[in-house]
Amino acid sequence: MVFVATAASLILWVITNVGPCEEKKLELVGLTVTPHVRADIMQYRKETEPAEGARVQLFFKNISQENDVLTWDSRLRVLFNGLSPDVLLTERTWAWHDLPSATPEESFTLPKDSLVVWSFNGRRLPFGVGGEIQLDVGATEEPWFSNRLILSQPALWISSITFFAREDVLYPDLIAVHIANNGDDDVFTVGARLWLPTDPNTPRILSRQLAMERIEGFNGWKNIPKKDRGGFIAVTPPLPLTYAAVEVLVEHQDKHAESLWTFLRIKPERFDISGGWVNDAKNSITKEPFLKTLKRLHVNTAHIAETPGYSDSPLYEKYPLKYFNKLTPFHIYDADAQLPRIHAVEFLGEPQYGGGRPVPPQEVWRELYPYTKTRLPTTVTNSEERVWRDYAGLSDFPHYDAYRVSAPSADAWRKYDRWGDQRIGWGAPLETIGDMCRSLREMNRPMPCAIWSQGPHEGWDVYDKRRRTSPTTDEIRLQAYHALSTRITSLYWFNLSLRSLVKWRDTLGELGRIGREIRMLDEFMLEGDAYAHSRLRRPDGAFDWDTASVCGPRAALLFALDLDYVPDPYERVFRFGPPRPASWRFALPAYLSEIQDVFRVDANGTYDVPYSFENGLITIQDTINKVGIYLAAARPGTREYIEEKRKRLIEEEQSLEFDPANNDEHFAQLLSLVKDRER
Repeated sequence: MVFVATAASLILWVITNVGPCEEKKLELVGLTVTPHVRADIMQYRKETEPAEGARVQLFFKNISQENDVLTWDSRLRVLFNGLSPDVLLTERTWAWHDLPSATPEESFTLPKDSLVVWSFNGRRLPFGVGGEIQLDVGATEEPWFSNRLILSQPALWISSITFFAREDVLYPDLIAVHIANNGDDDVFTVGARLWLPTDPNTPRILSRQLAMERIEGFNGWKNIPKKDRGGFIAVTPPLPLTYAAVEVLVEHQDKHAESLWTFLRIKPERFDISGGWVNDAKNSITKEPFLKTLKRLHVNTAHIAETPGYSDSPLYEKYPLKYFNKLTPFHIYDADAQLPRIHAVEFLGEPQYGGGRPVPPQEVWRELYPYTKTRLPTTVTNSEERVWRDYAGLSDFPHYDAYRVSAPSADAWRKYDRWGDQRIGWGAPLETIGDMCRSLREMNRPMPCAIWSQGPHEGWDVYDKRRRTSPTTDEIRLQAYHALSTRITSLYWFNLSLRSLVKWRDTLGELGRIGREIRMLDEFMLEGDAYAHSRLRRPDGAFDWDTASVCGPRAALLFALDLDYVPDPYERVFRFGPPRPASWRFALPAYLSEIQDVFRVDANGTYDVPYSFENGLITIQDTINKVGIYLAAARPGTREYIEEKRKRLIEEEQSLEFDPANNDEHFAQLLSLVKDRER
């Protein structure tokens, strides 16, 4: 495969990206601007600062003529409008950065023709869209780089990248890349390349690799129309579990070429479902009935590390749960035998709160920095959408922790006028889960995102006189699906402890239903990308439905989420009405111009629905309430494939011979475990 389409496009690419800079030692070959956003629907007690900053990645190439290697340490002069990164942090103009002064104990060498990637997260202008910055690198008399940068609103960007490996393989060898084209002309994907570290101890020093071979545009579409999305799948050699710069070359209609860049960790993406803090001082996860329950709920991850009596016993082989913890010392967890057991690193709690003092983002960066030299992906738990843009880009797998009923909250629930004059303190609009997910996703793209979703929990207090201190099954389902419809790639239940499951037995059936549905559809979620979202209102202005889509080369997942619910003033829970007829329209990307089948899907099967498909729009008519999940398949046999998956999942559930949701004898076994713990 040739990295450029034609000789003409190669010349244009060279002129655009090299230019005459013989006296300089560094060339800025890539600049990626990810603007901050804010979900305006969210209500807070404090005034929110404008979201005028941006996360910026700078891709510098060593083009020195005389010296093959550039060497620097924290004393390297790097100035933005005459100010050092440390000053910009102190003034809170920046939230965090990884430039040389961030690592005073280290020095670096950059071989000729290699890349270094530097990032910063600006909080306010000029370090946001529309800002102009004078950037100077190196000594005053002989700067390595000196130029004025314009941080423009991106018209093209890499919206998601997913690395795939077979379940029994450690290293991914397949990539799905989604590109958003918000510009005014069509573009064509010409080629792509990875830049990889030569030394895992310097993951931001990268060398050029061969162009990706066997690039296939989604369903043969290398054209990405204006105001649309597209992408490609590429086969690669087995990739190391480290960081990479991904360079995608596109060509515009006037034949000029443009490189799109991003920098992220390579990790095989799998949809994991966590039970949260399932263990306790009495080692609940050493009890087989509890492990059977978690497996029946399709939970495969928990907030644990190696646990004597579980991870070193036959129980782990029968009921494996991936580790989700600090994962130190590194030599134990960063090992080939352990990596399949690992979900991600999590040990910082909620740094936006930090036990009473917010942990500055730069401190979070320092805590996570040692993990960049390992193969262990990191997470950060975000808490408050009002300010979580300060933490954008800090981890490999960001997620947030916010619940909508009977739980502590960062937002001011009584300020929502969702139901007119009826203001409540025990809950918040369920659809704000989706608004927060979209906010987190857009500020961390193209990295995958997850969510802590509200499940049964036995430790919450009474809020605003609500007697039920955990969500109802409807509230659990809607919160989970408002998140899933935004294309998260893992879901963590809070909190499936043994005590919680016993106290709220009525939620077990719904948790199992959602788990089965995720497992039926997870591969379409992973290979797809969030495409469109609409909030539909009735003629009188009342909320009606949320519609959303996750689109990939094989199919589009289409969601219709019921907004016609009300707070019950007596029980203080959210109530949904009976199923009602509705019609929704979903726009599809150009690469899904040929649809073979459209059907509704849930844990109990697949169902025919009336639909039409014309001019890129699918119209579906159905009678439902709460959640409608539809799949528009581009390939024949997809419905049968989904049904086969569903049958296998049911067989796995039944093979456990344990169903505490519906069998009193089985539930009594769980109850006896709790009583044993209390003795």
